[in-house]
Amino acid sequence: MGETYNVRIWSVRQRKDRGQSSAELRWKTGETPHSQTFSTKTLAEGRRAELLRVAHAGAPFDETTGLPLAELRRQNDVSWYQHAREYIEMKWQHSPGSTRRTLAEAMASVTPALVTDSKGMADNRTVRTALYGWAFNVSRHSEEPPPEVAQVLAWFERKSLATSALADRMQVRAALDALTRKLDGTTASASTIRRKRAIFHNALGFAVDAGRLSQNPLPQVQWKAPEQVDEELDPASVPDPVQALALLDAVRAQSARGRRLVAFFGCMYFAAARPAEVIGLRVQDCELPRRGWGVLRLRETRPRSGAAWTDSGESHDRRGLKHRPRKAVRMVPIPPDLVALLRWHLTAYGSAPDGRLFRTLRGGLVQDTGYGEVWAEARARALTSDQFASLLAKRPYDLRHAAVSTWLSSGVEPQEVAARAGHSVAVLFRVYAKCLDGTASTANARIEARLRSGR
Repeated sequence: MGETYNVRIWSVRQRKDRGQSSAELRWKTGETPHSQTFSTKTLAEGRRAELLRVAHAGAPFDETTGLPLAELRRQNDVSWYQHAREYIEMKWQHSPGSTRRTLAEAMASVTPALVTDSKGMADNRTVRTALYGWAFNVSRHSEEPPPEVAQVLAWFERKSLATSALADRMQVRAALDALTRKLDGTTASASTIRRKRAIFHNALGFAVDAGRLSQNPLPQVQWKAPEQVDEELDPASVPDPVQALALLDAVRAQSARGRRLVAFFGCMYFAAARPAEVIGLRVQDCELPRRGWGVLRLRETRPRSGAAWTDSGESHDRRGLKHRPRKAVRMVPIPPDLVALLRWHLTAYGSAPDGRLFRTLRGGLVQDTGYGEVWAEARARALTSDQFASLLAKRPYDLRHAAVSTWLSSGVEPQEVAARAGHSVAVLFRVYAKCLDGTASTANARIEARLRSGR
């Protein structure tokens, strides 16, 4: 059953039950009969007139309840603020910590734009703290927020638009514009905008399911995100092999903490592993022969989401590979350099009780703050002052980019590079487009040689 325009409405009939008179209104939507009893005939006639007016206007009815769809939506309607909270609660249970954070960020971005007016709204940072940290964090719904946070949330409860108001495309456009901006007013990255737009679209779809909107209005809005090409990797940030090895040497030479992490960074450079994949790497996932190439079987990631967003209360989540089924395994051949580095690491430091190769001095998970400090010091030691001030190897993640760029420039087939790096060929060409530019001269030479052979 769903909506229908096939509506029949009968005249009101008088009834007597145990000496008391009443009036009954009967109507039919589609094949489903309905009736409603009133204490007086005047009330029944008034309701009949309402239904007739809707039917004559050609508006749809809900076949199950017999109510006009517009009326049914008004009954189901809630404020956008309340709807966003219900949407987060619906998604929460089956989402990992990092996804929960992303959902909260998206709702915290659009909700300030969906209010009746901005009079009395707190500053942007206070609003973001209240919405992101409290309103849209289900783990904190049972806690009493600080007074300043409670005041902000109470303001949104009063000022938030009704969810049904988003049938107005201009309201949707205002929300879309809001999700393109960062706290400081600058434009967010293209990937962030796409991610938040997708979440907003899903939240509007949830409003349709809840009977608060007749259809998802977002696809009908003529809106385009700000032009950006931030997905393309900037070659200036990618270290060449000489620079990458110098950086690894600088990590090793730093301190005891640096020596414990040199193989960690080596996995990013020689195997193009993501940091979260290296954190979860275990001894049983490594083939490390005495000679020749080895293999890493990457099967788990340990992204840092923050204790506030995980069910375990730990700062790191436990997940499968990015954009892959939970039990997927990525096989990455590794060169003898990394094999030797990992064998040395195991000899020097052993492994954690659960088999993890990399751990802190106290046996815990490697933290991004810790390895980030080591990397910053390595850059200061290995790079010139001009290089240090540039984007070159600014983040440890740039070692992964260096690995993929090296494979591509070495002539490895894109399909093989994509498989080892753990993403699609489409993403490979989109992100590493500029890194492929260097192969143009080689390709030109090969084409020219082939053309000459035919003369």
